Amino acid sequence: MAGVLGSCPSPLFRPLQRRRSPRQCFMVSAELSESAAPSPSSVVVEGEGGSSSSSATFPSSPPPSFSPAAGFKPPQPKPFSVRSDKFLDILGASLALPFRLGTGAFVQGYSASLVSKDQIPPNEYALSIAGFKLKETSRLGPRPEKPIEIYEFESCPFCRKVREIVSILDLDILFYPCPKNGPNFRPKVLQMGGKQQFPYMVDPNTGVSMYESDDIIKYLVTKYGDGTVPLMLSLGLITTLTEGFAMIGRMGKGSSYSPSRLPPMPLELWAYEPSPFCKIVREVLVEFELPHLLHSSARGSPKRQQLLDKVGHCQVPCLDDPNTGVKMFESAYIIEYLRETYALEK
Repeated sequence: MAGVLGSCPSPLFRPLQRRRSPRQCFMVSAELSESAAPSPSSVVVEGEGGSSSSSATFPSSPPPSFSPAAGFKPPQPKPFSVRSDKFLDILGASLALPFRLGTGAFVQGYSASLVSKDQIPPNEYALSIAGFKLKETSRLGPRPEKPIEIYEFESCPFCRKVREIVSILDLDILFYPCPKNGPNFRPKVLQMGGKQQFPYMVDPNTGVSMYESDDIIKYLVTKYGDGTVPLMLSLGLITTLTEGFAMIGRMGKGSSYSPSRLPPMPLELWAYEPSPFCKIVREVLVEFELPHLLHSSARGSPKRQQLLDKVGHCQVPCLDDPNTGVKMFESAYIIEYLRETYALEK
């Protein structure tokens, strides 16, 4: 069923099989640097007959240089604020919350309690509520050593199912966006798995790769959770229908390729699936086919503390672009930054 979306072959693949021109390849690498971080990994994506690899590779030409626009200055974070020109975007992205009942907003084993301010050290992350602090905890399963790789696109309901379980399990994922007509990673999925169907998962920790959203969810909860598929992800057709309804407000955003420059390193994004602010940023990352390492940061995630330690503030989405050195909050400004830095058509 997951193959219905994005399963139509593109004319791009006939030239891929017949051309005899020299191979072109580029490298996308990912590295986590937090205290509980996985070890570095890299992936080669080749133009013809390529394969994935965890070792260093040889790009055929020097990677392009990237820099933010002249005079660029990251904005100051403004929690719970919506820029006026993005109000309708945030409203449309928020429709997913009632349809999916907030699935993915809390990590596995989430619990919370209100405590007095003096019980939480100043450098410890906690949400302030009416003079109290919200102390949040979780019970997470085994952590993968390397980021799991997922090929998908934003407006696919089957892909959304997988992104929700990623938030619940608090997994770091190296996303390879596969928008329609995308020239890089759709052909790669065909080469690796034999068909163009999404989502497609590769776990470099076990060597397992698979299609089918339900199979991926079962694999992830067995390997990195408590073995239980959450109710809202186990209702069969009802799950699929509500995932589709959840995307009505965005009208296919995050599904079609916009010409862009591919960076040598994946961007890093702190985000979680149900957040409308995170969603509109991911839509642009997918449309530009920008690989990104997602640090899942749902309520109860220990990565919220890691983000606070890293940049001195915790708010999602947060973008860290190793290609330019930019670190920034605020979804509306992140989108503008991505367009200015990576879009070919401005």
